[in-house]
Amino acid sequence: MSGADDPGQPVELAPGVLALFTGRPGGVSAAPFDSLNLGGSVGDDPAAVAANRRRAARACGLGADRLAWMRQVHGTAVRHAESGNTRASGEVAEPGPPEADALFTDVAGLALGVLTADCVPVLLADPRARIIGAAHAGREGMAAGVVTELITAMSAAGADPGRMHAAIGPHICGGCYEVPDQMRDRVAAQVPQAGCVTRKGTPGIDVGAGVDAQLAKAGVRTVTRDPRCTAESPELFSYRRDGRTGRLAGLVWLAP
Repeated sequence: MSGADDPGQPVELAPGVLALFTGRPGGVSAAPFDSLNLGGSVGDDPAAVAANRRRAARACGLGADRLAWMRQVHGTAVRHAESGNTRASGEVAEPGPPEADALFTDVAGLALGVLTADCVPVLLADPRARIIGAAHAGREGMAAGVVTELITAMSAAGADPGRMHAAIGPHICGGCYEVPDQMRDRVAAQVPQAGCVTRKGTPGIDVGAGVDAQLAKAGVRTVTRDPRCTAESPELFSYRRDGRTGRLAGLVWLAP
């Protein structure tokens, strides 16, 4: 369990590559964002978000100015990150994060961050090429192929999918993610593995299963998965469960 000031402990995703998935504990935000909300566009006090980002950076052993975030729009745009976009104080630097749903870099000591509250955070690393990536795979982004686009961009930079290690972070499970029939059918037409039935017997979407299938198709064979469902786990943020709430982060960085 995380302590009052502990966003969590990094783990080794691959040789020379570290990763961290945060949860709700360990921050300073007040309800309904309590407590380690890392999202800057959900209505939380900016000073609290800045303090939380500093705590997350310290947990990574990095300065707050070594975190690179995205302005996520449920699309497939991929950007190369060369520097952080948060000031050392934790405030967002101008002109702010790029509009994208995936980042990659070969810069050591620069953490790529993806924010979620039910969507799938996906972290990737080729330890031999020393190239890492992070993707925000929501329902629409997954269906459109954001993970595949990230793998393609990393490969063009010298990475090899066969050497990549992937981590799929906590997200809403197919058993909880109920959607209208037409939506399930539309997404399943693009990614068949994502279509499912919820525990209530209603149409559902399993975004994680869709991501799994895309990783396998791209040739990524080493995959770790956080089994927790955000909607079922009170220690995690869930938009489906709570509505107005915070955002957890998936962070990945190359050891200097």
